[in-house]
Amino acid sequence: MSVREILEELPRLDARERQTVLRRLIEIDPALEVEETPEMLAAIDEAVSSFDADKGVGIEEARRRLAQWTSK
Repeated sequence: MSVREILEELPRLDARERQTVLRRLIEIDPALEVEETPEMLAAIDEAVSSFDADKGVGIEEARRRLAQWTSK
């Protein structure tokens, strides 16, 4: 199976299956694991509060923020 085929299949997996894939990738390459930071946890709390208040952010903004947090 090619990388392209694997990537195409990922969205079809349910949450449990994706979690299994993620755990296995981290087993293979521990450097992939992202350590939680206080900033990341605060941002997650803010996102949950915003979502609960029906003021969520768009997917592009979420991706941008996630890239910032994980690139440190």
